[in-house]
Amino acid sequence: MPRDARRFAAPETIAPAGLIGYGPGEFEWYTKMSEQRTTAAGGMESSYGFRQVGPEEKQGLVNDVFHRVANRYDLMNDLMSGGLHRLWKDAMVAALNPPKRPGWSVLDVAGGTGDIAFRIVEASHRNAQATVLDINGSMLAVGRDRAVKRRLDSYVDFVEANAEELPFPDELFDAYTIAFGIRNVPHIDVALREAFRVLKPGGRFLCLEFSEVDMPILDKVYEAWSFNAIPRIGEIVAGDGEPYAYLVESIRKFPNQENFATMIRNAGFERVTYRNYSGGIAALHSGWKL
Repeated sequence: MPRDARRFAAPETIAPAGLIGYGPGEFEWYTKMSEQRTTAAGGMESSYGFRQVGPEEKQGLVNDVFHRVANRYDLMNDLMSGGLHRLWKDAMVAALNPPKRPGWSVLDVAGGTGDIAFRIVEASHRNAQATVLDINGSMLAVGRDRAVKRRLDSYVDFVEANAEELPFPDELFDAYTIAFGIRNVPHIDVALREAFRVLKPGGRFLCLEFSEVDMPILDKVYEAWSFNAIPRIGEIVAGDGEPYAYLVESIRKFPNQENFATMIRNAGFERVTYRNYSGGIAALHSGWKL
């Protein structure tokens, strides 16, 4: 299909071919689909938004999404959260409370642009050493450029690798962080076990992710904003609405707070808790390797 023929249309690779646009009829379908969240038993490995794909297909499809949005990643998060992601990320780093002494290290996964890593380094008064790992080279390129401009390149390393196969020895890091990235990993259970493996005893796992809204009115408002507005705005502002449609759908398929907490416990973490932000639009999960 020619690119201009797809303007404002629901991506044919995600929604059924009969759905055109994001009107009331389409919104009803999206709402019904969003009620079919995956659980702690799995399902995200074969879910590309609302479309079922083979586990071997998902990573390539997700990679393509982030190649396309890498240079507008902050804009993407602003659209997805109404700008609130900046406050949520600050709250995440405050919860981590990195020590203001040398010798402490953090692995930030799916953090290619450096957004979380930079905050952590600054919060530690430039004592922490951060390693940013991302499977997407385009995202990492943005992060490296930003690190140089902020004069943080000596505090932050960038590694291109898969969250499911971390290229690090056991018990290397004091903390593992991941923000708005875990839902894009095909095998979340594998990534969680890898997080546990590379943490030192006493190390902390923190995951910030979009989650299930738990306020009756807010959930409908956010649903309407997500499916009616975000892909259209993405098309207008970024020239490409399809990645935004996938990202909206992936949020609705991701396990809710309790189910994700169960997955973290199943990976071996203890003292697992979570805190909702903005009525559950996002949630911060925490676990410890004890």
